[in-house]
Amino acid sequence: MNIVDRAIAPTPKFFRILRSIGLVLLAISGTIIAAPVALPVALVSVAGYVAVAGGVISAVSQLTSPLTPEGGIKEEENLNKARDGN
Repeated sequence: MNIVDRAIAPTPKFFRILRSIGLVLLAISGTIIAAPVALPVALVSVAGYVAVAGGVISAVSQLTSPLTPEGGIKEEENLNKARDGN
C-alpha cells in the first residue's frame, strides 16, 4: 500500500478521534497565536509548540493503516488493485 492509497483509505475509529483532538489543539493554538490583543510571550510560545504537536498528531493519525484481524495489511486488495489497473 503506497502513501496515496493509505491517505484515501478509511481511517480506524481510534485514529479518527485522535485526529480530531489534534485538529482541536491546532485550532485553539492558532487562535491564541493570532489574537489581536497582547498576550504573555510564554503563552504564545507554548501555543506554537501545541500547534506543531496538533499538526503532527493529525497527520500521523490520517496516515495510519488499518489492520486485518490477523494483524497484517490486506495484501490481497493491493494485488487486485494492481491487476485491475486502479
